[in-house]
Amino acid sequence: MSVAAYKRTISHTEAPRQIERRLLAQVTSELEQQYRAFDEAEQRFDRLQLLADGLRHTLWKNQMIWMTFKMDLSSKDNKMTPDLRASLLSLAIWVDKHTQGVMAGGKTVRPLIDINRSIIDGLGGKAFDTAAE
Repeated sequence: MSVAAYKRTISHTEAPRQIERRLLAQVTSELEQQYRAFDEAEQRFDRLQLLADGLRHTLWKNQMIWMTFKMDLSSKDNKMTPDLRASLLSLAIWVDKHTQGVMAGGKTVRPLIDINRSIIDGLGGKAFDTAAE
């Protein structure tokens, strides 16, 4: 099956929410494979080397997903409640700023993973348990 045919099949069999969840889960899995060495690196040079070795590309993919979320949330056709849209837009802006800090070598990756996991759970229908915090 060609890539184009595969994409058509997926778009006809998966709901947008499922697609968002799957893509976010894929990039989060990649971040989870790479974050520990970066977050534990003590030298900025070591962090920048890890970015050059592939983490930067994974962060870029994560940012593209969040940029897509931001565009959808900004659309007048979005059906979410205004409060939920505002909260998610605020989160998307935070992800963008934090990612810039990671790419500069000054922030850690783990908070991005935690945010993604919360959104993945929400897209999967799991309620966020604030009592656990």
